[in-house]
Amino acid sequence: MSVDDDLDLPFYDDYFGPNKPLALSNIDTASINSLDSAGSDNNLIRQRNAPSRVDQARRLWKFNYQEASIYLQEGGNNDKFDTHPHSHKALPAYLLVHQTWFYVMDLAVSLLLLGLAVFEPPAFYTVNIAIHGSLELFALVLLGVELGLKMRWLGPKAFATHKRTMIKSVTLVVMFAEAIIVLIRQKSHIRVTRALRPIFLIDSHYCGGVRRTLRQILQSLPPIVDMLVLLLFFMLIFAILGFYFFSQNPDDPYFQTLEDSFINLFVLLTTANYPDVMMPAYKQSRWSSMFFILYLSLVLYFLMNLLLAVVYDTFLGIEKSKFCKLFLHKREAAERAFRLLVSRRNPSFVSWTHFHGLMTHYRPNKSERDVYLAFKAINTSGDGKLSLEEFYRVYEGARFSWKHESAGAWFETWKLPTPLFIVAKGTYKLVTHKFFEYFIYLIISINGCWILADTIIISNDKNKTVADVEITWNAILFVTIYVVEALLKIIGLGAWTYFHSGWNVFDFLVTVAGIVGTLGQNFETGEDQDLTFHYILVLRPLRLLRLFKVKKRYRDVLGTFFALLPRMVSVAVALLIFYFFFSIIGMEAFNGLPLADCCNGSSLADYYRNASNSPQFYLNNFDDILRSGVTLFELTVVNNWYIIMNGHVAVTTKWTYLYFMLFYIVTMVVLTIIVAFILEAFLFRIQWERKMDESIDDDRIEVAVSISGDEFETHFPQPWIQQDTITLADSLQTTDTVCFRGVRMRTRDDLSTQMYRDEVKDWLREEAERQEMELRRSDLEVENREGRSNTV
Repeated sequence: MSVDDDLDLPFYDDYFGPNKPLALSNIDTASINSLDSAGSDNNLIRQRNAPSRVDQARRLWKFNYQEASIYLQEGGNNDKFDTHPHSHKALPAYLLVHQTWFYVMDLAVSLLLLGLAVFEPPAFYTVNIAIHGSLELFALVLLGVELGLKMRWLGPKAFATHKRTMIKSVTLVVMFAEAIIVLIRQKSHIRVTRALRPIFLIDSHYCGGVRRTLRQILQSLPPIVDMLVLLLFFMLIFAILGFYFFSQNPDDPYFQTLEDSFINLFVLLTTANYPDVMMPAYKQSRWSSMFFILYLSLVLYFLMNLLLAVVYDTFLGIEKSKFCKLFLHKREAAERAFRLLVSRRNPSFVSWTHFHGLMTHYRPNKSERDVYLAFKAINTSGDGKLSLEEFYRVYEGARFSWKHESAGAWFETWKLPTPLFIVAKGTYKLVTHKFFEYFIYLIISINGCWILADTIIISNDKNKTVADVEITWNAILFVTIYVVEALLKIIGLGAWTYFHSGWNVFDFLVTVAGIVGTLGQNFETGEDQDLTFHYILVLRPLRLLRLFKVKKRYRDVLGTFFALLPRMVSVAVALLIFYFFFSIIGMEAFNGLPLADCCNGSSLADYYRNASNSPQFYLNNFDDILRSGVTLFELTVVNNWYIIMNGHVAVTTKWTYLYFMLFYIVTMVVLTIIVAFILEAFLFRIQWERKMDESIDDDRIEVAVSISGDEFETHFPQPWIQQDTITLADSLQTTDTVCFRGVRMRTRDDLSTQMYRDEVKDWLREEAERQEMELRRSDLEVENREGRSNTV
């Protein structure tokens, strides 16, 4: 910190309203108001018993840096500012809970609670009840400590009004009581509340994407419920008609009662029982087929597709609204941080010193070099200080990775001997030539055809199995070509550039797998020859995916896949949470049912017969958590799902229908939203390219920053790489500046900001109008209070 910045104090205005910054949380109002006036510093210092003005300034700035970083984290995590710490007493608890190790512990404890379902009755693996009971109690105590720390920084009032925290607290209390009862009785009881354990996982830091997915599902529910009501209404109408049309047929078991009629038409919606459900009526009259054709056409092909259209339209609106809220929320967080970083001498700008102080808390792992380059990158005006508009880009600037940009390729940067330089330069020209890429595509195509031909020969040879695959000369040839390709690219492009390409990393891993499989298969002998490396060898066809880079449409599909991958992980976790919920309920309701040979004398008898030549559907049960998961997945696939449902109904009651039908509806809604995810992502990509008139094949954003010799001496005191230091010194001798290139991954927010740039202007204008109205309302309330005071 420079002397001038040491002597300068932070600039505090009424931006934060009644919520004082942390640095002023223990200072009285008179000191706060006098902070901007000349000569007030001595009063403040005497009040704080500070040894000097410089020490007092440093203390205030340290708190401001810390609080500003908290605001930026809240903006990036989309956390409400209601949970922001507002006092010195709250800060230690807040900082402790927001440590990385605490996040990991919270996630581990949540996963431990879910994993206990494997050992709790009905158990997949039985352990002593004292063991899993003690582990549960231990996990719940740790979660209780976390909630206690959260109450410490939030305060009782804010804690009680935070919905997610209160739900978690109530669930924790109930489960804590149940865990104690289990340990005292040394016997488990019916515990349907175990189905609520995913609440703790959802609330963990690393499951923010899962929370957003579940929130989107809940926000999409109103139109979905409307469509489901319409769907069930038509289903009921057709059930009544089916009952009156076909119940007179004694050979038709599907429409004997209104209940049978409705349930079988519900199953028909999934086509799992078609055409079985139609055949008795069709045998009596061919015209009865019109009933089923009309039902499927209306309910399945029209209403179900209309449901998808409604979900997609709703989801599209939610996506745009979510981006708008997150965009404005991050701007507000950046503005709050900005207000804490301006000084009395520069109340409209953030200097490099205070930006660096912020980054020591916000990105503590970044070097001074990277922080300074980020500062230069967002300081587009080039005046050495950040305005508020420039500071709004702090999130993007903090994500750049920096590398010295030399005059050419890597071999021009390093001082190589002449022979090596010629080899590297020639290799670079070779691997960057388009014909080299086309040659590799040709090799991959030939390799794919060869693999296909070998597979056909093996599949048609009854004397061979897939375990008899041998290493042939052509396999060794292709692996050798791929190894040479990888080596040439690493030599020509340099390791840093090569491994920063996703496709190159993919090719490298497949090549390594080919080498390991080939060598392992050659060196293994005896009985183990076909067991260890066989599964590595079969990964060879994965390289064919690279051919999809040739056509733009395929690149769009793969680009959508990779762009959706993080969100699909969140959706998959959300789906697994629903599976866990229904698995626990299924185990409590249907555990230990005698399903084997349960349906003798009915049409389901062959499915549930305990014989080696039967389908053995009695294995689809809820006897433990893993079997329950497999059973629910089979229900999700819907093929023959009604056989599983009817088998459970046969040994329980007809109320069991509700469980299976409700599960189908929930999974149908979630899977429909997944389809909407994919549609929205793919169409967004296409629309963005059309609107921007450019391709987004490159998923990286780059920026160049030039550094002068004086800046280099000031902010680059230590050599981070010896060779790079020599190169930089040489560059400064020949030129006045050194150029660095920053690279970061292009995110969906980057694309959305450009895609909705016209809407962004409207959002900012509306937000400014809203803030102006709130300011006028606040001023009016102050005037009214003062008027009433004067009247009194």
